[in-house]
Amino acid sequence: MKDNSTLFSKFLNGNLIVQIFIGIVLGVIVALISKELAMSISILGTLFVGALKAIAPILVFVLVATSIATKQIGVETNIKPIITLYLFGTFLAALTAVIFSFIFPVKLVLLEAVSSDLIPPDSVIDVLKDVLFKMVDNPVNALVTGNFIGILVWAIAIGIAMHYSSAETKNLFHDVSTGITKIVAFIIRLAPFGIFGLVAGTFAQTGIDALLSYSKLLGVLVGTMLFIAFVTNPIIVFLKTKKNPFPLIFTCIKDSAITAFFTRSSAANIPVNMNLCKKLGLHEDTYSVSIPLGATTNMAGAAVTITVLTLATVNTLGIEVDIATALLLSVISALAACGASGVAGGSLLLIPLACSLFGISNDIAMQVVAIGFIIGVIQDSLETALNSSTDVIFTAACDLK
Repeated sequence: MKDNSTLFSKFLNGNLIVQIFIGIVLGVIVALISKELAMSISILGTLFVGALKAIAPILVFVLVATSIATKQIGVETNIKPIITLYLFGTFLAALTAVIFSFIFPVKLVLLEAVSSDLIPPDSVIDVLKDVLFKMVDNPVNALVTGNFIGILVWAIAIGIAMHYSSAETKNLFHDVSTGITKIVAFIIRLAPFGIFGLVAGTFAQTGIDALLSYSKLLGVLVGTMLFIAFVTNPIIVFLKTKKNPFPLIFTCIKDSAITAFFTRSSAANIPVNMNLCKKLGLHEDTYSVSIPLGATTNMAGAAVTITVLTLATVNTLGIEVDIATALLLSVISALAACGASGVAGGSLLLIPLACSLFGISNDIAMQVVAIGFIIGVIQDSLETALNSSTDVIFTAACDLK
């Protein structure tokens, strides 16, 4: 019994990244040995993702409401400059994706099969209307359906309403927040088993051939996101802090991006980012609001995905794109990306919206969405890693003590 307890203790205190890497290797090995066994093991991944999706809405609601309700009166939070960086960074990511797409044009082999149950928005107005309706969604329904925009609005409203409540009530908020955070931390500790199942199931179903067939498209997506992570973001941080940005960049990649890459959920990565902000010595009154907010509004990776896949479609169809249209696409992609978390299918479902700028029909655009789901194993993971780590980077750039 003592040995088992010691083994469990070693697992809980072990290096999570190393454990995840072991899970990946084992997942690939199992998929190569037996497809049937790999599909059976994939239930671990399904359970892990299900647990993350279940706890994430409650986590965001509790953290935001608690941070506002317990905020000390008169304490400066520096939220406005952080939000400005979120929006500017998302637009700059879309613009960078336009430039990369011009330099490295990609042509797609469009698929014949298109899922009919995916319903993309028809216009920017539809996206904005959708956001407004989600803002006034019933709070219980918002929690049940994972409507993070509605969750944020109600959390902010309740936090403000309870801001002048008694000390005992504020302590209750704080205790609930601590408890939920511990639950999420425990779920994330199980990531090696979840990743093991996810990798085994993915490789058993698609193998590596499906990814290789879209290698050039993946190359542009990955190259653009890495450029933003190691060039664009450091420049923004330097202009903001006038200090060497790379120690902060590398710390955020190591402690946030890697975990987000495997969990593929910015919301589930919130506790990781909160701990990282604490480690960096940031003000809790600031990061307790900016990190949950960034998980739903800071979407540089989503902007890259929408832009690159849209311009790949445009290039495939031989449509000419001028500079003015390219800038307009950057704006539309940035706006769409900010609402990506509230749309089923994430950034991929907003590709038809951007394609509509060039008069591309939904039938063709949805074929591109199907391609996006094929490469989503890498695209979505890297997109989440960029989105989540940038939340901490921009928060730290505005709030370093």
